[in-house]
Amino acid sequence: MTWYLKKNWKKVSLACAAILISEAVLVLAQLVMMQSFDAAVHLDARRFLVWTAGLGGVYLACNVLDALRCVLQARARRAMNNDLRHDLCLTLLSKTHADYHSRDTGEYLSWLTNNVKQIENLAWTPFFNCVSQAASVVWSVLALLSLSWELLAVGLFSSAVMMVIPKLFQKRMERLGETCAAAEAQGVSELKDLLSGFDVLRFFGQQARFLRRGDTVSDSMEAPSCRRAEAQAGAGCVTDSLTLALQLLQMTVTAFLVFQGKIIIGAMASATNLTGSIANGLSGIARVRLSFAGARPYFANVTVHAGAQSAREADGLSPVRDAITVEGLTFRYGEKDVLQNAAFRFERGGKYALTGPSGCGKSTLLKLLLGWLPDYEGTISFDGQDAKSYTPEQLQTQMSYIEQDVFLFNTTIRENITLGEEFTEEQLQKALRDSALTGDLAHMPLGLDTPVGEEGSALSGGQKQRVAIARALIHDRSILLVDEGTSALDQKNADIVEKSLLDNPDLTLILVSHHLGEERQKQFTQVYDLAA
Repeated sequence: MTWYLKKNWKKVSLACAAILISEAVLVLAQLVMMQSFDAAVHLDARRFLVWTAGLGGVYLACNVLDALRCVLQARARRAMNNDLRHDLCLTLLSKTHADYHSRDTGEYLSWLTNNVKQIENLAWTPFFNCVSQAASVVWSVLALLSLSWELLAVGLFSSAVMMVIPKLFQKRMERLGETCAAAEAQGVSELKDLLSGFDVLRFFGQQARFLRRGDTVSDSMEAPSCRRAEAQAGAGCVTDSLTLALQLLQMTVTAFLVFQGKIIIGAMASATNLTGSIANGLSGIARVRLSFAGARPYFANVTVHAGAQSAREADGLSPVRDAITVEGLTFRYGEKDVLQNAAFRFERGGKYALTGPSGCGKSTLLKLLLGWLPDYEGTISFDGQDAKSYTPEQLQTQMSYIEQDVFLFNTTIRENITLGEEFTEEQLQKALRDSALTGDLAHMPLGLDTPVGEEGSALSGGQKQRVAIARALIHDRSILLVDEGTSALDQKNADIVEKSLLDNPDLTLILVSHHLGEERQKQFTQVYDLAA
């Protein structure tokens, strides 16, 4: 939490300054009201009107300052939320392929949405409330000191008591906060799964199952939040009861001082209000500390901060000059061996096919070459350099990957191909031709600016694959890994795409296929049958 407050110290400081001034003016209003009340008690009309007019001016200033503090707090919260999401994205980027896919994307979505809002509600907003309440306490204490040291002594005693109370509830609130964070992430994941299967359930007449599951997930998310609210309510009841007792003590001391003639009668009303400000401020600070405890688990997901993450090596993999060699490669998922003592050699510019039935390790081999699955036995070398000496990001500077399940962003075809980078028109047109996408674009009124819809829903399966192929080709990597990347294409377009890949002398191609006819096999430098 303090990381973000420090990083945005300018915005936070401006908001806090506005709070301090605003609270000072509010306390000033109490002192002015004291004089106005005292003038009324002594039937001094002229003095009463003067102080009452001053009171109106002070309250007008309070309204302006209150609006200013709201604006400045909103800007500070915006900056901290943006930084928090940025750091969560950095945290995701720091994960290995296996670590990232060990959790559902719904959980990560919860981090970036629900968790950020929870932090805003449990940390940022309470922080500014804490500053406000602390300022109110300080200014009120100083105001009471100007009236009598006895009032200050009671205020300090009240402070000591109220600072101890939160420690009684802090650990419990932290545990409840952790439970809420976990339940919310799990709930978002389950709701995502339920919505993804909406058409299946409705098609098979399972509307009731959809509703039951939705209700169950909803309550599993709400129950921990409810328990946390109940705990906060109990802690608040104890805190408020002590606050009331301390306030009554302060009022009694004030009345006693008035009886002795040490302070003016008008101080009875204002001193009571100032006492209330101290009591309410201390009570609020106690609640804020409990709120901070509840927010702590949400910060636990942030493991990398912008500007503080360890620097990655800048140099990527150099273009392969000789070959990629795989020797003694063994890899298993759990107890199941997928590859056993396998050996391959992929020479620069060669065209290779991997064949065999499902589960024989074809897709796994591609992921091993990409560095996504580091826990293997044997060696993978690029020009004799062990692949484990590179990060996956460094390996991927020379590799493009076309997966089986093509993913497209909910934007235009152009953006999905270029990914926001700048390419010449010549480069773009070549990628379109070599991916056999030109014909599709001719029938689209918006051409490259055609929206693809959520996950490419506006395109056919073949069109999605052609966009993915164009994306891989335009980024001009020297090694292209294709995992059934032409499976959704008709034979004519598949032939166009494969011919463009096979005719590129500078491209090292490794293509996965379940079935490869005898004639097509002749087009490849070598065909590796992983079932053999």
